[in-house]
Order: sequence, then structure tokens, then C-alpha cells
Amino acid sequence: MIIRNLILFLILPITARAEDWPRWRGPRADGTWNAPKLPEAFPEKGLETVWTQPIGGGYAGITTAEGRVFTMDLEEPIVPRKDGQPDGVERVRCFDHKTGKPLWSHGYPVKYGGLGGYNNGPRASSVFRDGKLYTLGAVGHFFCFDAASGKVHWSKDMVKEHKARVPEWGFAASPVIDDDRVLIHTGAEPNGSLIAFHRETGKEIWRSLPDPTGYCTPLIIEPKSGKQIVMWTPLNVRGLDAANGKLLWTVPYKVTYGVSIASPIFQENLVYVTGYWEGSKTIRLGEKPSDFELIHEEKREQRGLMAQPLYRDGYVYSFDRQLGLTCFELKTGKKIWDDENKLTPKARNPHASIVWIGDGDRILAVNAEGELVSARLNPKGYQELGRTKIIDGRVWGHPAFSGHDVIVRSDGGEKYGKGPFEIRCVRLVKD
Repeated sequence: MIIRNLILFLILPITARAEDWPRWRGPRADGTWNAPKLPEAFPEKGLETVWTQPIGGGYAGITTAEGRVFTMDLEEPIVPRKDGQPDGVERVRCFDHKTGKPLWSHGYPVKYGGLGGYNNGPRASSVFRDGKLYTLGAVGHFFCFDAASGKVHWSKDMVKEHKARVPEWGFAASPVIDDDRVLIHTGAEPNGSLIAFHRETGKEIWRSLPDPTGYCTPLIIEPKSGKQIVMWTPLNVRGLDAANGKLLWTVPYKVTYGVSIASPIFQENLVYVTGYWEGSKTIRLGEKPSDFELIHEEKREQRGLMAQPLYRDGYVYSFDRQLGLTCFELKTGKKIWDDENKLTPKARNPHASIVWIGDGDRILAVNAEGELVSARLNPKGYQELGRTKIIDGRVWGHPAFSGHDVIVRSDGGEKYGKGPFEIRCVRLVKD
């Protein structure tokens, strides 16, 4: 009994601090977060802002680990140059989680040009593992840093060194760690849509696929047939052997303007992807690594774009570009309900970042208006519990839910993309 109580004493304080947010889509890369106990509604006066720091432009998500906050930005707004010279400085930024104090910054010159009219800054979230931070810039600058000091362990210019093909709106897929490999989706030539580098040395291990670059972060899955990587590119949904990049299966899926963006879901042995114009596809994997079957497609009510879908207990919750947040059954594709654009306003690019908190039906969401929303999602419907404004300006970059806080950044005020920009830590619940 004494030993049991000692174990509980040691475990409970750690659990109470909740989890860090060390990579794209959180600790498990699936939009789930083991939060501390949170009240359902927010105080009438709103939530406490712990700290705020000015920041450059960009849409890069936020990650946290070991008391640090990481993101990327653009030092000054881009003024495109016609002489081929760099037109800006991209930066990797590190802040103290408790105080917001800037700890280190690493800048490097970039040539953006227009980037489809969205040349505001870098897009991809960084990933933390074993004291190192991995980042990918909008035009292919790939780094491995010492996360504590900002020292560069190794770096690559994917365009110059690997003939990577910059998509219209810049590289946006986050690096992914798999064992001793770091995976990067940059459409390198030849046959390098996905490349695996050794995460300690930066040495190339393998490369795979001739597909062009999309914006979707690769997904590591573990079906019964063995570990795979799911790649959704502008032309296909593909499964690769995680050990060597060997192609296992392909479902053609050519998307308009190459906007393969939202991360796939893998649940119930099913791979699900959703896109803005061409809708969704659900693929069942089989007993062998190469076994697959396209079981259904939907083109009217499941047209997602940037917002990441969530899964729980047989149902998927995803944004449709016209209907808003939509609930449907994963196995059949049957629509259950939509929220009539309540969670985030209807827009050309409706967006909100939503995460499960714990193992129940509660979510927290940061919508495009900078509002934090508490709600319940289940097959019975969307039940909003409360909302509060936590930052001004449009919010497209994915926030980090970490410890007792949400850390969020804006990408503009009234004139989106023109600044001023800031990163802010907001306390969800007292320590």
C-alpha cells in the first residue's frame, strides 16, 4: 500500500500538468490532448493572458516541449525582387513557456516571390524529439537544431541540394519522426516526393514516389499488416512501407490546384482523406500490406480544406466548406448532422483547429476569428458550452495546447497578412 501511494504521489503531479504539444496535431499526431481538469464554460471576464510577444508573419503552427515554445516567422513583410536576390529573412523562434521571454532565434535569407499571394511567412509546424527541433521553411530550408540553444546540428536547402519542387503556396507539410528517420515531403527530383533522412546525421536513407509536392503532412499508421506511411499528394493517396519507402498501394485522387492539405485519418483499419473540391475518399486496408479497397467517396457534404478532421467512437467530425462542422459515420460515410457554421463563421476558407480534451466528447477549438470555443461533439449534435476571444486578427496557424495553457498566434489584424502579428499564451486553468 505504501509503494502504491508513493507511485500515485509521483504520477499525479505529472498528470495534472497535462501534456506538451511536441509536433503537428499534438502528442499523438491525431488531435487529442490529455488536458488538466477544465471547467465547461469560461469566466465572464475571459481567460488570463499570461504573456504576449510580437512576432513576424506566417502560418506555422506552434509546438512546445521541456518548457519551451517553438514556431517560425518572417522577419519583415516580403517585397518581391526581380533580380533573383533574397527578399526576406525566415526565422525559427524559441520562447520560454512560463514568461514568453525570447530564448533564441535563427534567421536565414529566403527568396519567396509571390507564393500564390500568400507570402506572409512559413507554414509548417516544427517537431521536437530527444532534445532536437526539426523545421521546414516555405521554400525548402530544412534544419535540425539543438532545441535548448538553437545551435544548428545540420541543415539542407531542399531546392538547391535535392531539386525540390516548391508548390504554389510554399512547403507546408511538417517533418515527421519515425524511429531514427525524419520524413520530409518536398517533391524532390528524381522520385523524392518523400525522403527519409537520418535524424541525427541528416544523411539520406531512402526516397520514394515521383508525385509533385502537396501540403499534407505524411501520416504514420500501424495496421495489422505492418507499419506504413500514408501519403496524400496532389495526384494520389498512397501507402508506403515505413522501413524502406517501397510503394504498397495507390488510390488515384487528382485534386484541383494541388491542394491536398488536411491530414488523413486512420481508424478501424480505414484511411480517410477529405479535400475542398473533390470531396472525401475512404480506403479499407487488408490482411497483406498491399491489400486495399476504396469503399466509398463523397463529393457534396465532406469537402474539407485546411481544418484537420477528428475521429471518435466510429464517427468523424470535419469541416465542409459550405456546411461547417459536419458529423458522419466513418464506415458508411452517412452524414449525421452539421452545425450550420456555428463553430466558425462561414467563409471562403472556413477554418478552426479542434482537439479532443481527454477521452470524452469535449473539444476545445480556436477558430479563424481568434475565439476559443468549448463544446461537446457526439452523434446527437453540436453542443456549445462557451466561447471567449483570446487573440485579435485571423488565426490560421495551429495553436499548441500545453500544460495549463493554449498558445496561439495571429496572422494579421484588419488587413490580414499585413500585421501586426503576435504570439500569446492564455491560461486555461490555474496551476
